[in-house]
Amino acid sequence: MTLKIDRAGRVILPKPVRDRFGLTAGAELEIQETADGLMLRPARRRPSLVTRDGLLLHRGTLPKGADWNLLIEEDRDDRIRSLSGQ
Repeated sequence: MTLKIDRAGRVILPKPVRDRFGLTAGAELEIQETADGLMLRPARRRPSLVTRDGLLLHRGTLPKGADWNLLIEEDRDDRIRSLSGQ
């Protein structure tokens, strides 16, 4: 994805990107210089998956339109197929 910088030095993030990361007007971003270039990330970002009592726990937000029940069923079906050797 290619972005342009305007005369004021601003970059506009496309709406699908803002939606996917839950960015709204006034959201703070961190910028980090790396060997490959620049990296932007939400300032409030924390790991969305953490281990608690030996289980993975999702603390983040689900993208709009995603269905937890469907995601869980698909994952369960995949694990059952994998364990049964199918």
